[in-house]
Amino acid sequence: MKDIVITKAIQKREFFVWLACFVVANIVNVASIVKFQTPWHEIFTQLGYVVVLSILLYGLVAVVRIAWHLFARVLSKK
Repeated sequence: MKDIVITKAIQKREFFVWLACFVVANIVNVASIVKFQTPWHEIFTQLGYVVVLSILLYGLVAVVRIAWHLFARVLSKK
């Protein structure tokens, strides 16, 4: 059976993609705090939801990246 090797460069890139998703999720959290005028301690108390949202965003970005890769591959064969 062939081993799958994930290089350090790929791990680093994927970490930064997830980190960007985490920052976007935090911005959404701050925007909702401002919009609904809730206490600012919710930045910390809602951290679990922010992490879950960042993982969902990462999954959405992964789907878009895979679709883009497949689309580019189909176009390059023609």
